[in-house]
Amino acid sequence: MPEATFLITAFATLFVVIDPPGLVPLFIALTRGMGPDKRRAMARRACIIAACLLLVFGVAGETILEFIGISMPAFRIAGGILLFLTALDMLFERRTQRREGQQAEPDHDPSVFPLATPLIAGPGAIASVILLVGQSGPGWTGTFWVLSLMVLMIAVTYAFLLASPPLERMLGRTGTIVITRLLGMLLAALSVQFVIDGVRGTGLIG
Repeated sequence: MPEATFLITAFATLFVVIDPPGLVPLFIALTRGMGPDKRRAMARRACIIAACLLLVFGVAGETILEFIGISMPAFRIAGGILLFLTALDMLFERRTQRREGQQAEPDHDPSVFPLATPLIAGPGAIASVILLVGQSGPGWTGTFWVLSLMVLMIAVTYAFLLASPPLERMLGRTGTIVITRLLGMLLAALSVQFVIDGVRGTGLIG
């Protein structure tokens, strides 16, 4: 078993990178107009998919990327571009087709993209899991503990997402729209930072 200090650091790292509290308003914005049952299904599916992705990359992340010839900087750039497209949808309301009194399209499903990836299992989370597994020591014991912490963090994220309806009722429609626009701007900035970090990782800029 790895040292307690390492496990605490790993847990804190995953919490900061995945940021469950920060996902709540994003989840509200991306599932606006959905019923409670469908919203729970979206949260459950997104967390399961994200956990599976992180498990795969935790066990064989570097091998997978090297095998298909993808570097982590390139992965960050791709994730940043995808996140920027999501930010545009949030800013200009293209993500939601309903008007007042109408329901969202029945096939609207943000659980895989952008919730599962890149918001939960994004480049930062994938890179963190790969790095923590590498630092956990030889053998499978350290890997097991890191992946267990990751699964725990996904469970925490799921709990935060389930708590989103009371927050939405507290904000109201106007408050939700304002937050959606604000988060769209923040997501746009975050996506640009992903791209900058990816380009810096290639060595093209200092």
